[in-house]
Amino acid sequence: MKTLDPERFTAYIENTARSVIWDYELIEPGELVVVGLSGGKDSILTLHLLSKFMKDFDFKLKAVSIDEGISGYRAYGIEAARKAAHDMDVELVESSFKEEFGFALDDVVDRYKSGCIPCGVFRRYLLNKTAFKMGADKLATGHNLDDEIQSFLMSFARADFRRFTKFGPKLDRIHPKLVPRIKPLWKIPERDVGIWAVMNEVDVHFAECPYSQTSLRAKMKNYLNNLESRRPGTKLSILQSFEKTFKFHKKQIEMGECTRCGEPSSLNICKACEMVEEIKKEESP
Repeated sequence: MKTLDPERFTAYIENTARSVIWDYELIEPGELVVVGLSGGKDSILTLHLLSKFMKDFDFKLKAVSIDEGISGYRAYGIEAARKAAHDMDVELVESSFKEEFGFALDDVVDRYKSGCIPCGVFRRYLLNKTAFKMGADKLATGHNLDDEIQSFLMSFARADFRRFTKFGPKLDRIHPKLVPRIKPLWKIPERDVGIWAVMNEVDVHFAECPYSQTSLRAKMKNYLNNLESRRPGTKLSILQSFEKTFKFHKKQIEMGECTRCGEPSSLNICKACEMVEEIKKEESP
């Protein structure tokens, strides 16, 4: 088995991310980029890369961590996020489901078929709300190549074509309160992110969320990994196919504001407020 050279491998990671930022104009000079920092390998690599690129692309950098409230899991990720932010001298702002909504994910997960359903809704809501309060021009997430094609195929399987507007390395600002998201790891496979973390002995939270195995994403991930093992290059081909097909044909969803909380929403009442209301009704005597 051929031994990987740490310097060359790290250079490949950095050059791939740098080219995505450059080619897709993810960051403009003078902007404040806030990283969604979970403490996992993807978000910590994103922070490492952006911290290194700050001078080259002339931007400011902060981070935000969300505590969903998952017993025996999230605390370790938060600690890894704190350490990474401290080591790179990046300001970290922390928020939580408990503070914002009055309950932790563990408290409400049994109401849903998968814990990923409420977590996805509330996490996206709180990441955007917190990043906007921080004055962010861009919200950088750790979505890698695998994440992108999993989401694409899940939406395709559900015939949820509205979600196609949310794919790609950069999302446009479609509402004043909706911080555009960027994905510097868009062309980096998940496996390579893990190799980078181990090879460079970076402290990350490797454990998988205990609720993740109940999701459609977990099934799609296993299927794609099996396919990739039999036909190497399949994942990249899917991403390239998606990019060629949808890159120049995106119709943006019209965004208004939720009548309850005032946050950006394509509906009169945003999904987060709708779910909070349902949860509180069930909790009432």
